[in-house]
Amino acid sequence: MKKILALTLLTIGTSIHAQDLGKDIAAVESKVVEWRRDIHQNPELSNREFKTAEKIASHLKSLGIEVQTGVAHTGVVGILKGNKPGKVVGLRADIDALPVAERNDLPFKSNVTSEFLGKEVGVMHACGHDTHTAILMGVAEVLSKNKDKIKGTVKFIFQPAEEGPPPGEEGGAKLMVKEGVLTNPDVDAIFGLHINSQTPINTIKYKPGGALASAQRFVINVKGKQTHGSQPWAGVDPILISSKIIDGLQTIISRETELTNEAAVISVGKITSGVRFNIIPESAELIGTIRTLDYDMQKKLNNRMLEMVPAIAKAYGGDADIEITTSTAITFNDLDLTSKMVPSLEKAAGKENVSIHKAVTGAEDFSYFQEKVPGLFFILGGMAPGTTESFPHHTPDFKIDDSGLLLGVKAMTQLTLDYLNM
Repeated sequence: MKKILALTLLTIGTSIHAQDLGKDIAAVESKVVEWRRDIHQNPELSNREFKTAEKIASHLKSLGIEVQTGVAHTGVVGILKGNKPGKVVGLRADIDALPVAERNDLPFKSNVTSEFLGKEVGVMHACGHDTHTAILMGVAEVLSKNKDKIKGTVKFIFQPAEEGPPPGEEGGAKLMVKEGVLTNPDVDAIFGLHINSQTPINTIKYKPGGALASAQRFVINVKGKQTHGSQPWAGVDPILISSKIIDGLQTIISRETELTNEAAVISVGKITSGVRFNIIPESAELIGTIRTLDYDMQKKLNNRMLEMVPAIAKAYGGDADIEITTSTAITFNDLDLTSKMVPSLEKAAGKENVSIHKAVTGAEDFSYFQEKVPGLFFILGGMAPGTTESFPHHTPDFKIDDSGLLLGVKAMTQLTLDYLNM
């Protein structure tokens, strides 16, 4: 009887459908596409999203939404109060681009360049944050026209620096939380999405519990002894030591990590050493990432790396130290919230178009919001029908089909209405 009553109450509480707002949602589709293309053509790097923030703030103000700017440097927060009191729901979109030179032949291709770590680089929305921003701008417009259907408050969180702030700066979700974005009014639950270039449009994927990995950054400094390239025996080769360290790190994954429990990754992404072909240098620097979906596994990996790196260097006559810092926590979808909100995703996309995905070793700083309040983060399809080759995120050929954006608007709108009216 209790289960029947609970289901009845849930049905009553979630009786509003995004389809009921069909005219408003349909009217915003062309605007969402236009916003996305403009943002794509004018990308900005982390903590430097000045024009993007201005565009967002101007739009929210035009809707009569209370706006806060300069949050976590360039973040924008909009507060929309419904006609009836109730809970507070947070909706988040990230707004920053990447130091990637676009290779796509699009009418709205990015030709922007900027400085990153002292080098001139191309700038591109190579992870779809332009779509996330445009979708949430569309949701804001739809909901602002339907305040009578909102029981409570919606907090629109446009977050900078999801890809990580520049060295020496704070930023991203962590700084937003630190500056109180989840308070005044206090957020009860938060929703976010990430478009995916290898998931078909008009589909949604989600995973209860650990959905995306924690990301850590490591820096290894290797010290050898410089010598002439023709006399390696007269020195200690830090490049050779680096290669042995890289090989050793991979054995931690392949021979010491129980991968049947959860996935784990250690990758070296940058090696810096030497100045000339015939000089064995004095030092080398290795920078890389660690991805884990379980904190016990993370602790074990970290401990083994701290033990192994100096030991390998010593075995070859050199020295090495390693520093490990955490960039993001595990993106953990609250089990109870996820269970309650899956029907909302199914309303928006159709039950046959919603499925559970396996854990992803990519990372998201949305996790810092989830550490404070229950959250649900889901995947939105962005791959066009008939696509024969889809390119991964963070690459020059990354591409998203605009026709998948409307489902993002529907899903976020449905989640908001259902949660606030439960």
